[in-house]
Amino acid sequence: MMGERVRIAVLGASGYTGADLVRLALTHPRIEIAALAANAKAGQTMAQIWPHFAPYPNLPRLVKANEIDFGSIDAVFGCLPHAASAELLSTLTGPRIIDLSADFRLKDADTYADWYGGAHPAPGLLPEAVYGLTEFAREALPGARIAACPGCYPTAVLLALLPLVAAHAISADNITVNALSGVSGAGRSLKEANLFPEVAEAVHPYGIGRHRHMPEMEQELSSRAGKPVTISFTPHLVPMNRGELVTCIVETPHGPDYLREVLADAYTDEPFVHLLPEGVAPATRMVRGSNHAVINVFADRVPGRAIVIAAIDNLVKGSSGQAIQNFNLMFGLPETMGLEQAPLFP
Repeated sequence: MMGERVRIAVLGASGYTGADLVRLALTHPRIEIAALAANAKAGQTMAQIWPHFAPYPNLPRLVKANEIDFGSIDAVFGCLPHAASAELLSTLTGPRIIDLSADFRLKDADTYADWYGGAHPAPGLLPEAVYGLTEFAREALPGARIAACPGCYPTAVLLALLPLVAAHAISADNITVNALSGVSGAGRSLKEANLFPEVAEAVHPYGIGRHRHMPEMEQELSSRAGKPVTISFTPHLVPMNRGELVTCIVETPHGPDYLREVLADAYTDEPFVHLLPEGVAPATRMVRGSNHAVINVFADRVPGRAIVIAAIDNLVKGSSGQAIQNFNLMFGLPETMGLEQAPLFP
């Protein structure tokens, strides 16, 4: 667009992912935040909902989504719950769409219905959607009308495992993943399980045996393995605001050094995915507030197994940061633009 600013609308700006999207977009040199929508909060300013936006009084006031003139918008970021996202976005014909919900991630409408409890709101759009795990979608994103941003858990798991599965360095038949996520991953809506006394000083598993991110991970792993892949996946809620760490137990005829070589070859030139030095364990504090991901491989004391660990910020690389990374590629911009922030520590 030859230096022009790209006018964006953010739908669902009152949620955690929407607010982090706005935070990142504020410093993006080619983005103009033209409209912000949050139906339940329409009429309010971002600063009234999010005090950290007080220094930015010129942000658009929140409106209902149907009040936006989408004819003047170049790109829409959908930060809405599943079903609601596709229902609204399916009515748009002009702007390009970067969707952060689950609605366009699964290629099969029947699989979506099975895991999300209802028929897909816009199955005709599924063939147009590119699964936006950026590092593995660069060729498709520039021509895409819809980028389906991966879930936070799949982002971490797939970054850790896709190169290994594609290289047949690990068995695709027996993968076990234990995952930890901060409470922001559950969204901002009021839920008893997310109250401070419920989550503080405690860790608890949820979605045991059937978490909605499982078919998404299996879809992408199967495409690289060339055969159906079924994984064991157990997520856990931990008492921190943001951050995500996944521990993947894999079977392999190779030692951890070979797996590290495969990951090094895959990510040597990546701006945001980093293989840590040998023996250094990934931790959420390494990536907090940033679009970076850190990965490493360790030997398991059980012969024929290895442990692959990855950490991301669930709201940035696992959501809004990856969305902007996809946006950059869709609009022919440098992939790292607006995402150069270093991690926050402590």
